[in-house]
Amino acid sequence: MSHFYGSIDQSARKTTATARGHKTTGLSVKAASWNGAVTVTLSHDTETGQDIFIVEQVPHGGHGVRQVITEGVVGVAL
Repeated sequence: MSHFYGSIDQSARKTTATARGHKTTGLSVKAASWNGAVTVTLSHDTETGQDIFIVEQVPHGGHGVRQVITEGVVGVAL
């Protein structure tokens, strides 16, 4: 049974692309331009039982920087 779900709801595709992840695998999605990329990574902390997210800029195609933008617990306000 999947724990995480991702979808691409706005793109040049005519259909929505989706992906699923489990508590053990997590889920990472990447959106990129020629200047770099942004990733969102979801994981499950087995000790606390919480789902964790990290949003960061990452290099793509030799351009961009690696920088965490924000991180926290899914469903909890920052």
